[in-house]
Amino acid sequence: MPNSRIHVYIRGRVQGVCFRMYTQQQAGLSGVTGWVRNMHDGRVEAVFEGEQSSVERMVAWCHEGPSYASVESVETVAEEYRGEFDGFSITY
Repeated sequence: MPNSRIHVYIRGRVQGVCFRMYTQQQAGLSGVTGWVRNMHDGRVEAVFEGEQSSVERMVAWCHEGPSYASVESVETVAEEYRGEFDGFSITY
């Protein structure tokens, strides 16, 4: 299966609910690399790289998020796969 890269912007009650930590945990379970961070406008931003099906599962997970989150929308931007990450990190 081909590799893919997706840039994701998640809107809703997604800060202060451990969204980044759970995203990092889910990415590790899925074998996806990249990063996640809070944005100043209240959204969460992430980049996922890996096997296409695993990246798609991560995007699907972002529509739900952790139990305390309330996701209103998820915007995705497909990007060219770069293979630049060794793991998945929380950035600031």
